[in-house]
Amino acid sequence: MAEALMNSMCGHGIAHDRWTAESAGLTPGTLNPLAVEVMQEIGIDISNNPTRDVFDVWRSGALFEIVVTVCDEASAERCPVFPGPALREHWAFPDPSKFEGSYEDHLAQTREVRDAIRSKIEAWCSDHCLAKKPDLTLAD
Repeated sequence: MAEALMNSMCGHGIAHDRWTAESAGLTPGTLNPLAVEVMQEIGIDISNNPTRDVFDVWRSGALFEIVVTVCDEASAERCPVFPGPALREHWAFPDPSKFEGSYEDHLAQTREVRDAIRSKIEAWCSDHCLAKKPDLTLAD
């Protein structure tokens, strides 16, 4: 969700190529169907987005100016570490895969996470999107 929101809000769409976000994790799996659903609600289709391993990104030789981890606080010590001279930030959000309750409860909580990520990106973009910047990676 964070990659797609960043790219739509402060990347290719609105800010005209100011940032490019890429998402990678320690143990990438499949996209959470609830994340796909809540993103579709706001007009962003992530259903075909691949999941990537942070070590594959590292082995590719990609360098980033800023690396943002978006793990929940309970997993913060397991957030990926991306090597290189990047500025590092941590944004803590609950992990939708860990939510409990009914389907509707999960959906509502996933919407809350999506909206919290969107608010964080709006604030971040207001501070960083005035000057052209090429690359940002979001790790979860």
